Amino acid sequence: MTTTLSPDTSLPRDADRATLIGRIWQPGIGPTLVAVHEGGLHDLSHLAPTTSDLLEADVPPADAVREAIQSGKAPRIAHLADVLANSFEAQDDETNARDFGRPWLLAPCDLQAIKASGVTFVDSLLERVIEEQSRGDASKADAIRAALSGVLGDNLAGIVPGSPEAAKVKALLIAQGAWSQYLEVGIGPDAEIFTKAPVLAAVGTGAQVGIHSGSVWNNPEPEVVLAVNSRGQTLGAALGNDVNLRDFEGRSALLLGKAKDNNASCAIGPFIRLFDAHFGIDDVRRITVGLKVVGPEGFALEGSSSLSKISRDPLDLVGQAINPHHAYPDGLMLFLGTMFAPTQDRHGPGQGFTHVVGDLVTISAPELGALVNRVVHADQAPRWNFGICALMRNLAGRGLL
Repeated sequence: MTTTLSPDTSLPRDADRATLIGRIWQPGIGPTLVAVHEGGLHDLSHLAPTTSDLLEADVPPADAVREAIQSGKAPRIAHLADVLANSFEAQDDETNARDFGRPWLLAPCDLQAIKASGVTFVDSLLERVIEEQSRGDASKADAIRAALSGVLGDNLAGIVPGSPEAAKVKALLIAQGAWSQYLEVGIGPDAEIFTKAPVLAAVGTGAQVGIHSGSVWNNPEPEVVLAVNSRGQTLGAALGNDVNLRDFEGRSALLLGKAKDNNASCAIGPFIRLFDAHFGIDDVRRITVGLKVVGPEGFALEGSSSLSKISRDPLDLVGQAINPHHAYPDGLMLFLGTMFAPTQDRHGPGQGFTHVVGDLVTISAPELGALVNRVVHADQAPRWNFGICALMRNLAGRGLL
């Protein structure tokens, strides 16, 4: 299964007016902050050494990027098409393997904390309750799904989390024996906000994404990811894959870290689209995120998730993530959650969906482009070895600090 990344398939539909920033790895140099402009990638190092620094500036980042390009202070350093084509990590039997002597795309964030919101859609809420009650056994999911649907029906649709109506539904569900810790964060006053991955651990488009080799029930989670600075200002958005192990988390919610944070299990990209006159938070609220999974055996799955159906407003989730109780001096990237938990049978009736090694996952939205990754076992993905100390040494050596 040969895949090639290109501007036509990777960029937003209105790329000519979008303000897009990202990071590339330049062999012999290191990670470099770049902007997309007229088919090229422009070096933003003079503006800021990191994505975090750019978003922390007092000047709106989209304005700063445009001014740098127009003034010639952000030189063109690479062809976008060449870098995209070189960003895909091919399997051993493919001919388009990455050339490590040429640049490739990284995740567009760097020093920001990587946080995620859970159970923000009714459909995914139901699936989380199923995971909990099945104790991570996929073969029990269908029966539990049918039983819960009979109890819950559409009672949760339109419920505002934390509202008096939500409290009444909670009391009803407790009386019927259907209450769950997932329902608590789904319709209660407090959202689930957790750490998805360590700083700098996210991979970019084209990279391999990892599932734990001991997992037999897992799935992609296609999401919008907000770029938020230390002052709580939401300044842009990207696509993300919050790769999830349903069996691990279903066995115990205390295994959330092991279910969510594995080598290469967090993908963000292809770029951060900065908020400007053409794109803002209202556009984010209307985004429909598409998911396509194509397996090496010919299996295909497609679905979509509309943020218009989210139960908590994106800015409410930002406010629950960063506030007087939670400070992030380098900002944060916040996954907004997904309503799409694939249930299509893959390995037999009642078995539902789970990844196999070699799956090609495409997460897309017209406003944000497409994030493409190939699934491998986490212990077989390239090991993450460029952390904060390495970044600081690199930037200092280049005179950027």
